[in-house]
Amino acid sequence: MIAPTSIAAAEPTGGITILYDAFGSDPAMRKDWGFSALVEISGKRILFDTGNDADIFAANIKAKNIDLTSIDFVVLSHRHSDHMAGLNHVLSVNPTVKIYAPKEGFGIYGSSLPSSFYRKDESLPAEMRYYGGKPPEVMKFGTAWPRTNIELIDKTTEIAPGISLLALVSDAPGTRELKELSLAVNTAEGIVLLVGCSHPGIEKIVEAAIAINPRIRLIAGGFHLVVAPDDAIARTVAALKDTFKVENIAPGHCTGEPTFAALKRAYGDRYLYAGVGTSLPLGPAMGSVGRRGEGPALREDDLATYRKLARREDPFGILKARNLRPELSHL
Repeated sequence: MIAPTSIAAAEPTGGITILYDAFGSDPAMRKDWGFSALVEISGKRILFDTGNDADIFAANIKAKNIDLTSIDFVVLSHRHSDHMAGLNHVLSVNPTVKIYAPKEGFGIYGSSLPSSFYRKDESLPAEMRYYGGKPPEVMKFGTAWPRTNIELIDKTTEIAPGISLLALVSDAPGTRELKELSLAVNTAEGIVLLVGCSHPGIEKIVEAAIAINPRIRLIAGGFHLVVAPDDAIARTVAALKDTFKVENIAPGHCTGEPTFAALKRAYGDRYLYAGVGTSLPLGPAMGSVGRRGEGPALREDDLATYRKLARREDPFGILKARNLRPELSHL
């Protein structure tokens, strides 16, 4: 077991409201592939990701009567469009809000590198050399959102008492070197962990969280198992339940329908339904308020929408996998 680090505990009261996902039963909320959630805890209001479409995001914000001018900060888990496209709407309402994003070389959120990163040839005339042969010590690169209050994160960082961002890197084919942030809130009841897509691997993210507190009270968000085979799903479920002793689970987004089913079987009443529009209570009341267990069944039109959206630009390699493995042709 990794020794816990010394990070303060946040007050456990509050909740998580799912603002964007491709499944749900709230008729006031629009469904679309992507993820966003509002975390309210310890007097902080944290917007985690902003969904795939600014108009749909704005409609769901309005449906839930969310005041974006009063959020304390925004966390963008990673650079994929289904997690950040609603940021323009946020900035139209609250242009000075603090934004945390992963630090990447030449990243969409802005970045910087020492000019020593590139090889130099002093035999060239000045007009053929970068910056005339006299580059700045640090080269700064632009962002898609200039003049915004963005702070780039490249390691586990406590951004408020008991509230930390875990910075990890994917080594999976297709997303290798992708940086991703997860939100870990250390409460007296254990860690509340919010994940965007878990590209670095949900187990690696949990390992980073238990370095803060070995008790994991809840994991919510996307586990990136939407096209995983049954044996991989079974290993992950066993690791979460039996190895890491995760107490409650609230999967959504790219977790995948077979993984929803496997986690419901494993967790029973400690499986918290997290469709778009759902509010999850935090603290001692977790699991005793609102929907638990099965949750409402997905209607056939929901399933069709979910699968159609999963194919958009083939974000999970579905089309490639279908071509390579005939048994996946139904996806």
